[in-house]
Amino acid sequence: MTQDNRTPSWLPPERAFIVQFYADTMLDTAHMTGRVEHVVSGQVEYFHSMATLLSFITRVLAEVETAGEAEA
Repeated sequence: MTQDNRTPSWLPPERAFIVQFYADTMLDTAHMTGRVEHVVSGQVEYFHSMATLLSFITRVLAEVETAGEAEA
């Protein structure tokens, strides 16, 4: 996969996350456990459900957006 350097980045680094699942995680919504890390800030949270995973991502993205507006 290549990226055209002449176009704006559709995958900005401030929106990148690493998601790791525990070895015993079953890929169903009842038992999703692991760790998520925001690449740029280094914020980490351990999650025990899809809801807590998405809550962390939503919160961090809102913080990034607010920080970006403050810089403008």
